[in-house]
Amino acid sequence: MRVLLALGGNAMTNADGRARPEDQIEAAGVAMAAVAGLLEHDHDVVITHGNGPQVGNLLVKNELAAAVVPPVPLDWCGAQTQATLGFVLLDALDRELASRSVDRRCAALVTRTLVDADDEGFTTPTKPIGRHLPEAEARVLMDHGETWEDRGEKGWRRVVASPEPREILDAPAVLALIEAGFVVVANGGGGIPHVRRPDGSLAGVEAVIDKDLGAALLAQTTEADVLVIATDVPNAVIRWGEPDAEPLGTVTVDQLRAYAAEGHFASGSMGPKVDAVCRFVEATGKRGVITSLDQITAAVAGDAGTVVVPT
Repeated sequence: MRVLLALGGNAMTNADGRARPEDQIEAAGVAMAAVAGLLEHDHDVVITHGNGPQVGNLLVKNELAAAVVPPVPLDWCGAQTQATLGFVLLDALDRELASRSVDRRCAALVTRTLVDADDEGFTTPTKPIGRHLPEAEARVLMDHGETWEDRGEKGWRRVVASPEPREILDAPAVLALIEAGFVVVANGGGGIPHVRRPDGSLAGVEAVIDKDLGAALLAQTTEADVLVIATDVPNAVIRWGEPDAEPLGTVTVDQLRAYAAEGHFASGSMGPKVDAVCRFVEATGKRGVITSLDQITAAVAGDAGTVVVPT
């Protein structure tokens, strides 16, 4: 079975959300132990990951140094975090596989994703990123071409486009590595956003692609048999926080869409994950799963997590 495993960016931090290098290395070891369990069952595995905390760290460095050196653009931040998290995950997976005497090769690929240059987000950016700053500090960054909004007492916050992912531009390389037997880490953070210019050339752009939607597209592109989105809870839950809260087991994609329409899943947390697995199931007729990292082996077998099936 070919498994597309999507790790949240917070899977690469410690329990308190810290993202020091040592925290990320330790968290990668935990995540790759779960991946090794899948490989012991002879599954092909493609890994993608979030990069929110890591890009957030780079944005703080941009802010602190903005009066001295130009800020690094978001597409560069995405590329840097793909490469850094990629090698950290590879090192952790190599260690784990060696300890289990499993012979599998691993590779990480810096991956570009095509978005529409006419996406409305580029003219009206709405995706908030980074921390709040006083106006004077935000003005320095606005002088470098960034868009910031006044958020009242909290201060100013940067907003960027979050366009729909349309195509995994480096899919042929990902597929070649999979066919050669590699465990592949690809399309981290939803991919490095690129647009196609009128002359056909490609250019990176200042945007943030939703990592879960990027995972769904990568799963379709690599012809995965199952998309597993690993998060910090074992199941998606309806009526979250209420006395009659109900974890969802196996559910049809139509029913899950209906729950989403009723407002059961927060837009900043479970909502994008639900949308992503629904898109994958609707497009392929295969299964999507939302579950915690420690349940992914059982989830692939359909025995754990919220298992989304075709109607």
